[in-house]
Parts: sequence; structure tokens; C-alpha cells
Amino acid sequence: MRRRFRISRNSKQPGTPGEHSDHRSPEPAVFASGDLSTSISDNEKRIREAFGYSSDLIVRRIKFGAYSDVEILVVHLDGMVNDEMITHGILRPIGVLSDWPALDEPSPASIYSELKTRLIAKDELSEVGRMEDLLREVCFGNSAIMVDGHNRALIADVKGWRQRSIESSTTEPAIRGSKEAFVETLRTNTSIIRRRIHDPRLRVEERTIGAIGRTSIAVVYIEGVAKDQVVQEVRDRIDRISIDSIQGSGVLEEFIDDNPFSPFPTILRTERVDRVIGALLEGRVAILTDGTPFTLIVPCNMYMFLSVPDDYFERFMIGSLLRLLRLTLFFTALLLPTLFVAAVTYHQEMIPTNLAVSIAAQREGVPFPALFEALILDVAYEILREATVRVPVVFGPAVSILGVLFLGQVAVQAGLVSPFMVITVSITAIASLSSPIFSMGISIRMLRFVFLILGGTLGLYGALWGFAALLIHLASLRSYGVPYAEPLLPLIPAGLGDSVVRLPWWSRLSRPELIAGTNKTRLAAGQKPEPPIPEDSGSKGGGAQ
Repeated sequence: MRRRFRISRNSKQPGTPGEHSDHRSPEPAVFASGDLSTSISDNEKRIREAFGYSSDLIVRRIKFGAYSDVEILVVHLDGMVNDEMITHGILRPIGVLSDWPALDEPSPASIYSELKTRLIAKDELSEVGRMEDLLREVCFGNSAIMVDGHNRALIADVKGWRQRSIESSTTEPAIRGSKEAFVETLRTNTSIIRRRIHDPRLRVEERTIGAIGRTSIAVVYIEGVAKDQVVQEVRDRIDRISIDSIQGSGVLEEFIDDNPFSPFPTILRTERVDRVIGALLEGRVAILTDGTPFTLIVPCNMYMFLSVPDDYFERFMIGSLLRLLRLTLFFTALLLPTLFVAAVTYHQEMIPTNLAVSIAAQREGVPFPALFEALILDVAYEILREATVRVPVVFGPAVSILGVLFLGQVAVQAGLVSPFMVITVSITAIASLSSPIFSMGISIRMLRFVFLILGGTLGLYGALWGFAALLIHLASLRSYGVPYAEPLLPLIPAGLGDSVVRLPWWSRLSRPELIAGTNKTRLAAGQKPEPPIPEDSGSKGGGAQ
């Protein structure tokens, strides 16, 4: 029997670093371990050896102001820190002490305390006492400060690497939606969400995955709005990952997916900020990965892959019409070539007489059966699409021209394919491009070949059996314990307002029933807009004398 949630007794508490057991992420390889030495010369040697004397490792020895016999060791990685913060926030306070009173007892402990409490102009300061902790912090873009004669180190948060500016989404364009999209920096992405949701109940829990890469992962949800079981399940699945490095959200997705062998994605992947904000307000959980602009949203249903932000920013009738059109194109891309091949091969009586005669005349000189003809065109189209995406930009127009010539005029004139088959495959290709989410679109492209073979070998019976198997599979899918086909399978009337169609905002009073936590109320009742009531003209006229 399928489990819905797995609650781990040894899982981490929200927002706190947990200990990893052997079946979870292994500890990173330790090149220099043990407590820090009181001698900064020994510490410097161990640090340089741990980094293999890398050229980007910056190690500076600075005299502590007027106390020339006291040395301070500052360690950071070039390109990972903000140079201005290093200069004005660390180096200058350490080296210039003209405005500060002299220390009564200039011991290493008192100097360390002075640095910690007064001199270093950084709000985010922490302390470490072990070498492996210091190396890890330096790798994350922080700066380590050590005092000669003291066996503790201060860690200053001075991250400042270059990053891409916030731009509009290139994979999910919108007309009236937000023009902001996520970037590759985790902290920038979490700050974008904070700017949209001004509520202290917004939770951001960070974790680190990978024994070598040490990739930061952020689990974002709204306390009380998201269901606790779903949030805990997300934590458990992330905590049990054991890998060297996570290079993107796509890698993480494979480890936390419900159904890895299903052709349908059960985790929504998006780089649009407004889509993530809307999901959080519904009670879903967002998973952000450092180094990639794509955010994962769980749990999700299949209708989320057919909706776009414009559906919610246009009037509800327009949004519903566009969503119905998108759903129609979804089935067109999946079934149109199958139905055409099945009708031409086995069910000619279903085609109108004039159309059947025209199709037969055009296929007179085609040497291949309809199934093989459709497979040739579909494969050729997939090759053209992949080549157009992967080739350098300067070669893109040339590839498109060659593809048009091959798939159209030349193939028809050579008698390899019929014009009706070219039209069918072209309509199918255009319909497949209407999918807003790439992961769903590529799934339809893959399933189209399966249905095409069923229709070409078994006729409409094969297509019907395949479609029935597809519906059964969709009904059995789960996304973090939530049915993938809800609110139709199972039928939840309250959730139908945001599935195939979109009802007005003022009528959607509650959050999705199977997803929301304790706070299920979305908006107050009675907000339907009404025209003003006209004044009684008779009463108004009767009062005049």
C-alpha cells in the first residue's frame, strides 16, 4: 500500500542544522582537521596546505594598530568576497587605531575580544574553534580573522561574488505578469520572495547537500498555510540525499520525485517569481537551489503545468478560454497523428468520401505505410528542434531553412511523404509548443510516439486502450501524498474553480482542500463587485419645490 508521508524521528528540526547519519549525506573530506593553534604561523601553514597553495587564496598578516608586536591573520578567497567590505570593514579597523583608546592589557584574548565587540564593522560575525569549520566558512565566501596567541577565529560574512542581474523570464514569458525572474544566487532569490510576502510566518530553512560541492538548498513555505506533513516530507527527502554535489534543481528533482519512472513530472519547475508566490499562498512548498534560477514547487497537480500567470491577471472569462484552448492543444499534440494514422490505415469508412479520395490520391506514390511515414516526419521534426536549440546562434537560420525545405517541399516532391501527413505533423508540432512548462511538453512529445505505434498497429482500439491506461496512470500518481489529477480525480467541487477553467478571484474563498494547512481561508466572502444603486428619481424630484 502506497504511503503518503514519511515522518522521520531523527530528522532535523526547522531552521537548525541536523546531524547526518551514515545513510544520509556523508561528511566532506577533511584535509585539515583538529582545533586551531594559538600560533597563526601554524594555522597559516595548515590553511595553505589544505587549499593546495591555490593562487586565489588570500592570506594577509596585519599589525594590530600601534601594537606592532601583535599580528592578525586574515584569510579569504579572491573573487568570493566583496573587496570594499574587506578593506573598510576588516583591514582598516584592524590596522588603524588612532581614534580608539589604548588597551589596558593588550593580551591576545583582549585583542580578540576588542575585534569581536568593537573594531570589525560587520553585523554578521560568528566564531569557530576547529580548522575544518574555518575552511568550510572560507569556501562559502566568508573571511576568517585570527589573533596570534589565541586559538579561536572570527568569521565575517563578506560574500560579494559577481552575479547576474534580475531579468525577465526567457523560458516562461508573460504579457501582464511580473517581469522579475529568479537568478542563480540563493540569497537574492529568497530576498525577492521576502519582498513579495511581508509576513513573519514565511519560513526559509537552509540546508547544505554534497560532500564536495556543498550546495545550499532553501525550503520556503508559509507557517500555517502549508501542511506540516508536506513540509516534513520535504525535509526528510532532502536530508537523506547522499551525493558529491548538486549542480542544479534538475539533479535535486530526481532525488525527491514521487514517481521517477512516470513520463509526467510530479514536481513543478519554474523561474517565475509570481508563480512561486502564488504557490506559497496556496499552501505549497518551494525548494530553491543555489546556482540555478529554477525553483521546485511541491505538491503539484497536472493543471498547474497547463496554466500561465496571464490566466490570473486577465479577466476570468479570458483566462478560462485560454486554459481550455491550452488543454485542447494538449490532447491535439498527444493524439492527432495517432487518430490520423489509425483512420487512414484501418478505419477509412470514418473519413468523409471526398476527403478519403483526396488522401488516397495524394498517397498514391508514397512507398511507405502511414505509420512509417508519420514516424519519419516526427523524428525529423524532433531532430530539427534539437538542432535549432543546440547549434550556435549564427547557424540557427540556416538550420531552420534546411528543415523547412526537407520537411516540406523536397520531401513531398520526392514522394517520401504525403501533403496531408505534413499538415498533420505540422499542426501537432505547433500544438506541442503551446505547453507553458518544458518538462510537460517533452513528456507529451515522448508519449506521442507510443500512441502513434499503438494507433498504427491496432487502430482506434489501440489508441483507446492506450488512452485508458494513461487515465489510470494519472489517477494513480501522487505528488507528496496529493493526487496528481485532483480536483477531478478525486472529485473535489470546491477545487474545480482553478483547474480546467478559472473562476473569479472573489469566488475562490478557500485554499485547495488537500494542500492547505490549518489556515484554509483565502479571502472574505461578499466581495463580488456590484454596480451602484441608482437614486430614486421620483423621490428626488418630489422633494424640489
